[in-house]
Amino acid sequence: MTDSTGAGHPRHVYLALAATERATSAEPLDFDALYDATADLAFRVLSAMGVREDELDDALQDVFVVAHRRLADFRGESKHSTWVAGIAVRVAHDYRRRHIRKPTEPLDPLAASLQASTEWPDASAMRSQALRSVQAFLEQLAAPQREVFVLAELEQQSAPEIAASLGAPLNTIYSRLRLARAHLEAWVRENEGGL
Repeated sequence: MTDSTGAGHPRHVYLALAATERATSAEPLDFDALYDATADLAFRVLSAMGVREDELDDALQDVFVVAHRRLADFRGESKHSTWVAGIAVRVAHDYRRRHIRKPTEPLDPLAASLQASTEWPDASAMRSQALRSVQAFLEQLAAPQREVFVLAELEQQSAPEIAASLGAPLNTIYSRLRLARAHLEAWVRENEGGL
């Protein structure tokens, strides 16, 4: 018996090829390659999630300690970057919980290392203002909405990727993102003169 798509090849050959492709994609990734491919992403997520600048290096190390410990358990159900972003969100949450802030104490600004150093002074000033505005908006969001907003809007992850990262139902992700975007619209209207 042959498969109609297969120019005379038996169907079990195609099934075996598909199984081989799945097994190949599930091969463990070298930790050094994982770090090289995702360290910048993890750093950006930690920073955007409000980890203090003086703790970013430690938090980044914690992300990859967890990733190293759990790398053998990675089943390939999501991209490696999605998996690492989820770990970074949880580590950031832990770091922020360690420092219960007073309501008036602002988050630390986004890391200066994220800013380009070859800009003209006026462009640099505008970029700094934009980063402060983004940080001020992120401070207004509840943590679950902030997590989804950072991953969707700043890291350009899809809702299914975010759901996989955070271990949350897809509809919950869509709801949090919708609420965060609505909050952004209201925040922009309120702060139009200051932007």
